[in-house]
Amino acid sequence: MLSLRVKATPQRAFDVFTQEISAWWQPDPLFRFTPRSPGVLAFEPGLGGRFTETLSNGKVFEIGRITAWEPPLRLAFTWRQATFAPDQITNVEVLFEPIGDETRVTVTHIGWDTVPQEHVARHTMADAVFLKRHAEWWQRLLVSLRQHINP
Repeated sequence: MLSLRVKATPQRAFDVFTQEISAWWQPDPLFRFTPRSPGVLAFEPGLGGRFTETLSNGKVFEIGRITAWEPPLRLAFTWRQATFAPDQITNVEVLFEPIGDETRVTVTHIGWDTVPQEHVARHTMADAVFLKRHAEWWQRLLVSLRQHINP
């Protein structure tokens, strides 16, 4: 779980996270959704909506589905890479908590235990190393989100 504050209302933070993800998202070469990534990310609003990456060739990869759409306070979605087996799904929850004139954005990404250490997505890293690297990426993403909201 990672948190960061942004100078915005929860609604503004939720909207930027979901509607402007392609503007603040920073791909990481270690954690690509597909071998052809990066593409343009987008959420289809509402429960059951898709989280997608549109590649430069126009192909759309479904990363996951929205499992909670509760603006302005909560978003949850499934997350998988193209190389995942059908039973290998991780889950992301994002909370938008008002703190005075700011919003605390908290990301929790769970389910990596369904993806074996030897899987290409984990780069054969031991659990502690992989989870640390992935958390560092999410932290960079949250900083980018904050910079996009508060230029």
